[in-house]
Amino acid sequence: MKNILTLLLLAIVSLQLNAQDKFYTKSGTLTFESSVPTFEEVKATNTKVTAVLKSDGNIASLALMKGFRFKIALMEEHFNENYMDSDTYPKAKFSGKIKGFSTADLTEKASTYIILGKLTLHGVTKEISITSMIRKIGDSIYIDSKFSVTPEDFNIKIPSIVRKKIAKNVDVTVAFELKKK
Repeated sequence: MKNILTLLLLAIVSLQLNAQDKFYTKSGTLTFESSVPTFEEVKATNTKVTAVLKSDGNIASLALMKGFRFKIALMEEHFNENYMDSDTYPKAKFSGKIKGFSTADLTEKASTYIILGKLTLHGVTKEISITSMIRKIGDSIYIDSKFSVTPEDFNIKIPSIVRKKIAKNVDVTVAFELKKK
């Protein structure tokens, strides 16, 4: 009986040692823009992006492709049906690690961090590096990032008829407020 109690106590202590704080959002914002001067704005925003951050710096996020909203409904339809094949590839996923990250080091003043990870989009996974500004206010961690991708890297075909109206690089902006779970 004493051995069983000892094992149970050791199991509880080891679980507490491995426990990590998690920060979470279901309302992160992801915006992309690939506008070209003199043509219509090509910009969309998704305000229902899910993200999870562990205190060890591991981070993952997921965005549904059909969650992106454009100013022009026809652009949204073309985006989902002709470019992103959203029925076949419904999600964009990212998983990675924030270099040198510690929740204990965060303050209300944003600091620059590099996030290394894998972005999966349109069925293709690529390693990317993202520069981010990260700060903590109360129990919330704020992550703001900007980076660029190219449609070709993810096998996204742009028809020649509209190729001149869409920028070669797509600028992506991320804004997350993650709350302690």
